[in-house]
Amino acid sequence: MLDTFLGGGAGLFTVMAALGTLFFLVRVILLLVAGHGAHDLGVDTGDPSHPDSSEAFKVLSIQSIAAFMMGFGWGALGAYRGTGWEWGVSAITGVAVGAIFVWILAWLLKGMHDLQSSGNVDPRRAIGLEGDVYVSIPASGARGGQVRLVIGQRDRIYGAVTGGEAIPVQSRVRVIDVESDHTMRVERA
Repeated sequence: MLDTFLGGGAGLFTVMAALGTLFFLVRVILLLVAGHGAHDLGVDTGDPSHPDSSEAFKVLSIQSIAAFMMGFGWGALGAYRGTGWEWGVSAITGVAVGAIFVWILAWLLKGMHDLQSSGNVDPRRAIGLEGDVYVSIPASGARGGQVRLVIGQRDRIYGAVTGGEAIPVQSRVRVIDVESDHTMRVERA
């Protein structure tokens, strides 16, 4: 069996496949466990106060190199041993399979990125909406009140002020403006 993987020119393909697969699996496990890469191992992967998921989407990332090595190694080994093709044709097949692995990885990472939701909603979309007072709103622009609004089919709680008299809890209000700090200026509905 060792001759299948290492004999007759297959050694390079096997080493590339094994290293690529091992590195790829370790990287994926670290990404899942540590959440960003290798923080738990003391490896400096950038500014930890500002994690940036864009590093996972770079074409020449560590993940893509590992994916290429894995695809190249297994594809070339399969072509060399499975079909009996010559070493050069098997290497070209490995390059094609490696490129396909990188494309699949990019497609999967893009899909995962597209599933992410930042939860950010433009507060200006609330102008004209009605909601309920969640925490009593003090009179004449004093801070401290809160209002519950449904924006984009999601409940949101925002700070609220009013220009008139105090508005008690569970009263219906309408948003008339949004201040720069995302506080809702409201009036009774």
